[in-house]
Amino acid sequence: MITFYPGPSKVYPQVADYAAQAVRDGIVSLNHRSAGFMDIVRETVQLLHEKLAIPAEYHIAFVSSATECWEIVAQSLTADASLHPHSGAFGKKWAEYAYKIKPPIELNRADVLCLVQNETSNGTQVQMKTLAQFRQEFTGIIAVDAVSSMAGITFDWQQADVWFASVQKCFGLPAGLAVLVYSPDALKHAQDISENEHYNSLLFIHENFAKFQTPYTPNGLGIYLLMRVLQQVPPIAQVNDVTKQRAANWYAFFEQEMTGSPFKLLITDKSVRSDTVIAVEGAPEAIRQIKAAAQQAGITLGNGYGDWKDTTFRIANFPAITDNEIEQLAQFLSAYQ
Repeated sequence: MITFYPGPSKVYPQVADYAAQAVRDGIVSLNHRSAGFMDIVRETVQLLHEKLAIPAEYHIAFVSSATECWEIVAQSLTADASLHPHSGAFGKKWAEYAYKIKPPIELNRADVLCLVQNETSNGTQVQMKTLAQFRQEFTGIIAVDAVSSMAGITFDWQQADVWFASVQKCFGLPAGLAVLVYSPDALKHAQDISENEHYNSLLFIHENFAKFQTPYTPNGLGIYLLMRVLQQVPPIAQVNDVTKQRAANWYAFFEQEMTGSPFKLLITDKSVRSDTVIAVEGAPEAIRQIKAAAQQAGITLGNGYGDWKDTTFRIANFPAITDNEIEQLAQFLSAYQ
């Protein structure tokens, strides 16, 4: 079965061998305070800096999920209030979650701006130049949910203070681990707030990762698999070129090859179209039928989500997906017309 589901999505095929090696070599049994495990954490952090071009002064930690990162931002980095401009379901969910922890009593005093860089629910994204405008206009901390784009496209890391992503999308790994990246300014802001009441308080996390340790027993296998995948993938600049070319090809395909079909691109504004998730719109029955037909052909299309649940299907454009798999989906869609 070929999957284009936008998360959890396809894992790199080498992951199976990496996992087997982790069991054979006893990696999964390492104490998370041991020198051997700290070496794995150290190398994984170093590889993230190198392969994703993360600035040396930015800190990196591992947590369980992007949802946990929402919590960390709300409890450890929000002194007064957070702002949540959004274009889709996940931005809305982040706002709702954050406001349960830190109610929006005085939004005029907001010290954190929370943005979803790639809105998986509808295939939109915030371009780096737009993020740079936010950076000029907002004086507080900027936090970016980059779940569907980190490790798939290049970022201008300096335009935000906090970036985070789960690994089950562009990293090509199983779910259960997230990468949290934060700037010196974010750390100072956390120190000024001085919130240290939870197992996942940012200060407690930072204290441990400064020693390449974790504040709790982590997903050790997930960290090891992340290290091995980072060893195999090219630098992000190369990945970015491939991702964006594939995205351009998909958008051209639907605009040129599918004009007579019952389907069209959901997002008509080219300036906000996602590079990593392509959303395709159609009548509910047509959407149901094409997903079923694709499944019969051995291809899994992504379901719609949120307000677009019944009227869209989504195509993941993640690095682990091969050119051959993309060609098979394109042929299926062409023939389906």
